Amino acid sequence: MTDFAYSSLLPLGADTTDYRLVTDEGVDVVSGPGGRKFLTIEPEIFTQLTAEAMHDIAHYLRPAHLAQLTSIIDDPLSSPNDRFVAKDLLHNANIAAGGVLPMCQDTGTAIVMGKRGRHVLTDGDDEANIARGVYEAYTSLNLRYSQLAPLTTWDERNTGTNLPAQIELYAEDPDGHPDAYKFLFMAKGGGSANKSYLYQETKALLNPTSFMRFLDEKLRLIGTSACPPYHLAIVIGGTSAEHALKTAKLASAKYLDNLPAQGSMLAHGFRDVELEAEVLELTRNFGIGAQFGGRYFCHDVRVIRLPRHGASCPVAIAVSCSADRQALAKITPSGVWLERLETDPARYLPEVTAEDVSDEVVKIDLNRPMAEIRAELAQHPVKTRLSLSGPLVVARDIAHAKIAERLDAGEPMPQYLRDHAVYYAGPAKTPEGYASGSFGPTTAGRMDAYVEKFQAAGGSYVMLAKGNRSGQVTKACQAYGGFYLGSIGGPAARLAQDCIKKVEVLEYAELGMEAVWKIEVEDFPAFIVVDDKGNDFFAETSKPTLTIGRR
Repeated sequence: MTDFAYSSLLPLGADTTDYRLVTDEGVDVVSGPGGRKFLTIEPEIFTQLTAEAMHDIAHYLRPAHLAQLTSIIDDPLSSPNDRFVAKDLLHNANIAAGGVLPMCQDTGTAIVMGKRGRHVLTDGDDEANIARGVYEAYTSLNLRYSQLAPLTTWDERNTGTNLPAQIELYAEDPDGHPDAYKFLFMAKGGGSANKSYLYQETKALLNPTSFMRFLDEKLRLIGTSACPPYHLAIVIGGTSAEHALKTAKLASAKYLDNLPAQGSMLAHGFRDVELEAEVLELTRNFGIGAQFGGRYFCHDVRVIRLPRHGASCPVAIAVSCSADRQALAKITPSGVWLERLETDPARYLPEVTAEDVSDEVVKIDLNRPMAEIRAELAQHPVKTRLSLSGPLVVARDIAHAKIAERLDAGEPMPQYLRDHAVYYAGPAKTPEGYASGSFGPTTAGRMDAYVEKFQAAGGSYVMLAKGNRSGQVTKACQAYGGFYLGSIGGPAARLAQDCIKKVEVLEYAELGMEAVWKIEVEDFPAFIVVDDKGNDFFAETSKPTLTIGRR
């Protein structure tokens, strides 16, 4: 029998975060039994800290993330499209840092994890006080409400506040300090949340050849709809499926960076830094790049190895996208502290010209009849970079479902989908004095099921969104003469400030951001992804290349 020994499953190591002081009010230290000292926290402190954290992660990024974008532009091996996307994301960060337009139109589900030391005293309503901070941030800032309340199993309605938040609080001395309360704040958009995967594997996967072959297939399935370059996290093992997935989410937020670098018989998790480098190089060879071809599908990789039950081998995969939104915080006797994010991202933006970042750009005038627009697009191959100017119709999930119901009832295709290209998107709130709120593209794949029906009815011939499409879209475009244009996922603030000149509701105003809109755009960036000849840029990059015996 082995002697008892204990280790945390995820021993975090030292906290090296650069914090800034939010306030030194609302906290106090009082004496307790046995001479112990207790930290007391007023309820409003949780609300204040949460509101400030949600503001910061909607507008600012970590310095390390911005430096990685700059390194893409500086890398001589980057493709022109890699550099173009990186430059656009840096411009977007610079606009978002103004504190008006959030960096992404999908301002996410608010996620808060807290660890409360045993010598911390509160009023007991910590979760409610944190939720109020989420409410105050989302209702006072130019953020989008994305949370739907289920009224019945089939009926749901937007809550109008972005609540509920996902709040998880643990009784645990953070970093061994009984008089501290530590937090991780996240805003997780639907695009990146949807790219969380769980695979139930076996011992047969646990060798270098099989595992890399597995990743060569599975990582390509992530695609580009979650806005790469990604921070990729892979977890091997886990005491349960849900623990593997939770660990992957934390790793994608760099929360587990200080784990041990090797395992032991204490059976704690550890980082495999060497394997991380191998996986990163694997992704560099996919050809997917930063959305439209190149090397930078990923900024970096985290590989976490966890203990497992001998009959189970879960593998979890998660990403953090170009809206890399998280921040650490802590409440201690010295005050309330929040991670210092970069408020001046302009210093990461190098001086570059259009020639440095892209090939020739084709200007497309959207004011012309649809037949003329399609005829011009037909002259160019997939991957061609475009600059769009003129009117677009905006419609996404609920609007597509309603239009499909009308077609099924024998009604004609709405004229606006016959005459105009359709942009899959949903705006954040419009700030005073602006034509639009943050208004980036949504994931195209969610509308795949409608394309053949709509094109057969004479509409949706030119579609604009982010990410890859299924084979049924390619077949429909070939059959009906359609095109799918990819927009850069991520720079929603830049698009609102620089490209979108007018926004008006066409139909279904009661749906809020899910309404059908008409917008006027100028120099809106896009790429031809699927053309009318059956070509799909992403088709080749989705095919695995590793085989048994190859690394």
